[in-house]
Amino acid sequence: MKLKPWIKSVLIILIGLAVAAFVIVPLPFYIEAPGATINLKELITVNGKADESSGSFSLTSVGIRQATGLLAVKAKFTDFEDIISKEELTGGATSEEYNQMQKYYMESSQNAAIEQALKLANQSYTMKFEGVYVMGVEKNSNFYGKLAVGDTVTKVDGQTFKSSEEFMKYIKSQEVGQSVTVTFLHGGEEKEATGDLIKLSTDKKPGIGITLTDHTEISSDTKVKINAGSIGGPSAGLMFTLEIYDQVTGSNLRQGKAIAGTGTINSSGEVGRIGGIDKKVASANQAGMDIFFAPDDTIDPAIKKKYPELKSNYQEAKAAAEKLDSKMKIVPVKTVQDALDYLKKMS
Repeated sequence: MKLKPWIKSVLIILIGLAVAAFVIVPLPFYIEAPGATINLKELITVNGKADESSGSFSLTSVGIRQATGLLAVKAKFTDFEDIISKEELTGGATSEEYNQMQKYYMESSQNAAIEQALKLANQSYTMKFEGVYVMGVEKNSNFYGKLAVGDTVTKVDGQTFKSSEEFMKYIKSQEVGQSVTVTFLHGGEEKEATGDLIKLSTDKKPGIGITLTDHTEISSDTKVKINAGSIGGPSAGLMFTLEIYDQVTGSNLRQGKAIAGTGTINSSGEVGRIGGIDKKVASANQAGMDIFFAPDDTIDPAIKKKYPELKSNYQEAKAAAEKLDSKMKIVPVKTVQDALDYLKKMS
């Protein structure tokens, strides 16, 4: 049966719209893929001077973009690309809360990296407690809608504190239902909010109803500046530490090698597990790196029993490099000192 011209035109338009939607209309999912490998010489200076030594330390990243039908199909058939839900990406936080948490993790990572580098280089420094950083607000809290993720609480009833332990001790010494006034920083602006303390479900003690962590700042005569831009998260901690240490000591441990890696860093110098390491290996391989430092994390036996297929970051990195047929050396590290020892032996 021959279609009328107008019907053909309508069908063509509908098909065109369907194709356009498949290509450009966003879906409620995200694509994780290899991101950028960034030379830290571009981001870090010490005492106003850039790193001009041979070789490089680079951070690696996971690229995240909202899925469309086309991108989702592509990801299904592309190595090192995964489709994830918004819940998996943000943990249920709003976009603003997620961005604030990523910003905090990056700032915390930078402070920990500077601390570790200066400590290892025998340079003096001080850590100043700025307040408690709000990581979440319970919906039954009387401060819900007043405090937000990313705020820093600096005072309660006009009192300041030297640690989060002091802060919590004061709150728990009050009465459930008692009104308190909280002073906090929101977007750099000091504000106040008043509300009644609630009974916490965890210990039945009075509380504001927030999850929190220490907000600290490091200071030293050795001036370290990290310009991370829009990069978020804690996973650059190890590589920040190595770059800062190399600049502070003038060691040039790289010996001309292009070295990438990933891993969180804590106040004890331990390198922690991160997500998406296969994609970071792919990024580093594409960038022509010679060496890749991977967290050699220990998996708890109970977790291993529940998830027998779970591998350490180092095992995941090795598997990714083998899949890529990469010549890049994958090096396991549990601490910053492990990485430094490897570099010193290499030189």
